[in-house]
Amino acid sequence: MMTFLAAAAEQPGAFETIKTTFGLHGAFFAAQVINFFLVVFILKKFAFGPIQEILGQRRTRILEGEEKLKRIEKQLADSEATTAAAIAKANEDAVRLITEAKEGAAAFSEQKSQEAIASAQNILAKAEAAGNADRERISTELKREFGRLVAATTSQVTGKVLTVEDQARINEEALSKVGN
Repeated sequence: MMTFLAAAAEQPGAFETIKTTFGLHGAFFAAQVINFFLVVFILKKFAFGPIQEILGQRRTRILEGEEKLKRIEKQLADSEATTAAAIAKANEDAVRLITEAKEGAAAFSEQKSQEAIASAQNILAKAEAAGNADRERISTELKREFGRLVAATTSQVTGKVLTVEDQARINEEALSKVGN
Protein backbone atom coordinates (compact mmCIF):
# COMPACT_ATOMS: atom_id res chain seq x y z
CA MET A 1 0.00 0.00 0.00
CA MET A 2 2.87 2.34 0.83
CA THR A 3 4.53 1.65 -2.51
CA PHE A 4 1.31 2.54 -4.31
CA LEU A 5 1.06 5.79 -2.37
CA ALA A 6 4.78 6.50 -2.89
CA ALA A 7 4.43 5.82 -6.63
CA ALA A 8 1.37 8.08 -6.75
CA ALA A 9 3.31 10.83 -4.96
CA GLU A 10 6.26 10.56 -7.35
CA GLN A 11 4.14 10.39 -10.47
CA PRO A 12 1.06 12.54 -10.22
CA GLY A 13 -0.70 10.76 -13.15
CA ALA A 14 -0.09 7.20 -11.83
CA PHE A 15 -3.51 6.90 -10.21
CA GLU A 16 -5.17 8.16 -13.38
CA THR A 17 -3.14 5.66 -15.45
CA ILE A 18 -4.26 2.76 -13.21
CA LYS A 19 -7.81 4.02 -13.28
CA THR A 20 -7.93 4.13 -17.09
CA THR A 21 -5.97 0.88 -17.53
CA PHE A 22 -8.32 -1.18 -15.36
CA GLY A 23 -11.47 0.77 -16.15
CA LEU A 24 -12.04 1.69 -12.53
CA HIS A 25 -15.02 4.00 -12.05
CA GLY A 26 -15.86 5.00 -8.49
CA ALA A 27 -19.65 4.85 -8.79
CA PHE A 28 -19.63 1.47 -10.56
CA PHE A 29 -17.11 0.05 -8.10
CA ALA A 30 -19.22 1.17 -5.12
CA ALA A 31 -22.35 -0.29 -6.74
CA GLN A 32 -20.58 -3.62 -7.29
CA VAL A 33 -19.41 -3.73 -3.67
CA ILE A 34 -22.96 -3.02 -2.47
CA ASN A 35 -24.35 -5.67 -4.85
CA PHE A 36 -21.80 -8.18 -3.59
CA PHE A 37 -22.78 -7.65 0.05
CA LEU A 38 -26.49 -7.75 -0.84
CA VAL A 39 -26.06 -11.10 -2.62
CA VAL A 40 -24.06 -12.51 0.30
CA PHE A 41 -26.73 -11.38 2.77
CA ILE A 42 -29.62 -12.76 0.68
CA LEU A 43 -27.88 -16.11 0.14
CA LYS A 44 -27.09 -16.43 3.81
CA LYS A 45 -30.60 -15.54 4.94
CA PHE A 46 -32.69 -17.38 2.34
CA ALA A 47 -30.46 -20.21 1.08
CA PHE A 48 -27.74 -21.30 3.46
CA GLY A 49 -29.70 -20.73 6.68
CA PRO A 50 -32.68 -22.95 5.76
CA ILE A 51 -30.39 -25.62 4.32
CA GLN A 52 -28.37 -25.76 7.51
CA GLU A 53 -31.58 -25.92 9.55
CA ILE A 54 -32.87 -28.86 7.46
CA LEU A 55 -29.56 -30.68 7.85
CA GLY A 56 -29.71 -30.13 11.61
CA GLN A 57 -33.26 -31.52 11.72
CA ARG A 58 -32.17 -34.59 9.75
CA ARG A 59 -29.23 -35.13 12.06
CA THR A 60 -31.60 -34.92 15.04
CA ARG A 61 -34.04 -37.41 13.49
CA ILE A 62 -31.24 -39.87 12.77
CA LEU A 63 -30.02 -39.62 16.36
CA GLU A 64 -33.58 -40.16 17.64
CA GLY A 65 -33.91 -43.21 15.38
CA GLU A 66 -30.68 -44.64 16.76
CA GLU A 67 -31.88 -44.03 20.31
CA LYS A 68 -35.18 -45.79 19.55
CA LEU A 69 -33.26 -48.73 18.10
CA LYS A 70 -31.17 -48.97 21.28
CA ARG A 71 -34.32 -48.88 23.41
CA ILE A 72 -35.90 -51.62 21.29
CA GLU A 73 -32.78 -53.76 21.59
CA LYS A 74 -32.84 -53.26 25.38
CA GLN A 75 -36.53 -54.19 25.49
CA LEU A 76 -35.80 -57.31 23.46
CA ALA A 77 -33.02 -58.29 25.85
CA ASP A 78 -35.33 -57.67 28.81
CA SER A 79 -38.10 -59.73 27.25
CA GLU A 80 -35.68 -62.57 26.51
CA ALA A 81 -34.55 -62.48 30.15
CA THR A 82 -38.18 -62.52 31.29
CA THR A 83 -38.93 -65.43 28.98
CA ALA A 84 -35.87 -67.31 30.23
CA ALA A 85 -36.97 -66.70 33.82
CA ALA A 86 -40.48 -67.96 33.02
CA ILE A 87 -39.07 -71.09 31.39
CA ALA A 88 -36.73 -71.65 34.37
CA LYS A 89 -39.65 -71.26 36.78
CA ALA A 90 -41.74 -73.62 34.67
CA ASN A 91 -38.86 -76.11 34.70
CA GLU A 92 -38.57 -75.77 38.47
CA ASP A 93 -42.32 -76.26 38.84
CA ALA A 94 -42.18 -79.26 36.53
CA VAL A 95 -39.28 -80.77 38.49
CA ARG A 96 -41.13 -80.13 41.74
CA LEU A 97 -44.30 -81.75 40.39
CA ILE A 98 -42.35 -84.75 39.13
CA THR A 99 -40.62 -85.12 42.51
CA GLU A 100 -43.94 -84.90 44.35
CA ALA A 101 -45.39 -87.41 41.94
CA LYS A 102 -42.52 -89.82 42.62
CA GLU A 103 -42.89 -89.42 46.41
CA GLY A 104 -46.62 -89.90 46.12
CA ALA A 105 -46.05 -93.00 43.97
CA ALA A 106 -44.81 -94.88 47.00
CA ALA A 107 -48.11 -94.21 48.79
CA PHE A 108 -50.39 -94.49 45.77
CA SER A 109 -50.79 -97.09 43.12
CA GLU A 110 -48.73 -97.23 39.91
CA GLN A 111 -51.63 -95.77 37.92
CA LYS A 112 -51.75 -92.56 40.03
CA SER A 113 -47.98 -92.19 39.64
CA GLN A 114 -48.23 -92.33 35.84
CA GLU A 115 -51.03 -89.74 35.81
CA ALA A 116 -48.96 -87.27 37.89
CA ILE A 117 -45.92 -87.66 35.61
CA ALA A 118 -48.05 -87.14 32.51
CA SER A 119 -49.62 -84.05 34.07
CA ALA A 120 -46.20 -82.59 34.92
CA GLN A 121 -44.91 -83.18 31.40
CA ASN A 122 -48.04 -81.56 29.96
CA ILE A 123 -47.50 -78.47 32.16
CA LEU A 124 -43.86 -78.31 31.06
CA ALA A 125 -44.82 -78.56 27.39
CA LYS A 126 -47.44 -75.84 27.79
CA ALA A 127 -45.00 -73.57 29.62
CA GLU A 128 -42.35 -74.06 26.94
CA ALA A 129 -44.93 -73.49 24.21
CA ALA A 130 -46.11 -70.30 25.91
CA GLY A 131 -42.52 -69.11 26.35
CA ASN A 132 -41.70 -69.87 22.72
CA ALA A 133 -44.87 -68.13 21.54
CA ASP A 134 -43.99 -65.01 23.58
CA ARG A 135 -40.44 -65.01 22.27
CA GLU A 136 -41.66 -65.42 18.67
CA ARG A 137 -44.25 -62.64 19.08
CA ILE A 138 -41.72 -60.23 20.58
CA SER A 139 -39.15 -61.10 17.93
CA THR A 140 -41.71 -60.51 15.16
CA GLU A 141 -42.71 -57.15 16.66
CA LEU A 142 -39.06 -56.12 16.97
CA LYS A 143 -38.32 -57.11 13.37
CA ARG A 144 -41.36 -55.21 12.11
CA GLU A 145 -40.46 -52.10 14.12
CA PHE A 146 -36.79 -52.34 13.17
CA GLY A 147 -37.72 -52.66 9.49
CA ARG A 148 -40.04 -49.67 9.75
CA LEU A 149 -37.35 -47.59 11.46
CA VAL A 150 -34.71 -48.56 8.89
CA ALA A 151 -37.10 -47.73 6.01
CA ALA A 152 -38.12 -44.43 7.62
CA THR A 153 -34.51 -43.46 8.37
CA THR A 154 -33.41 -44.44 4.86
CA SER A 155 -36.19 -42.41 3.26
CA GLN A 156 -35.32 -39.41 5.45
CA VAL A 157 -31.59 -39.69 4.77
CA THR A 158 -31.98 -40.18 1.01
CA GLY A 159 -34.76 -37.62 0.78
CA LYS A 160 -36.93 -39.71 -1.53
CA VAL A 161 -40.15 -41.64 -1.02
CA LEU A 162 -39.44 -45.36 -0.97
CA THR A 163 -41.59 -47.76 -2.92
CA VAL A 164 -43.04 -50.89 -1.34
CA GLU A 165 -40.35 -52.98 -3.09
CA ASP A 166 -37.59 -50.67 -1.76
CA GLN A 167 -38.96 -50.92 1.77
CA ALA A 168 -39.24 -54.71 1.54
CA ARG A 169 -35.68 -55.02 0.20
CA ILE A 170 -34.25 -52.69 2.89
CA ASN A 171 -36.18 -54.57 5.60
CA GLU A 172 -34.83 -57.92 4.41
CA GLU A 173 -31.23 -56.63 4.25
CA ALA A 174 -31.45 -55.02 7.69
CA LEU A 175 -33.07 -58.07 9.29
CA SER A 176 -30.49 -60.41 7.77
CA LYS A 177 -27.75 -58.25 9.31
CA VAL A 178 -29.50 -58.15 12.69
CA GLY A 179 -30.08 -61.91 12.59
CA ASN A 180 -26.33 -62.54 12.11
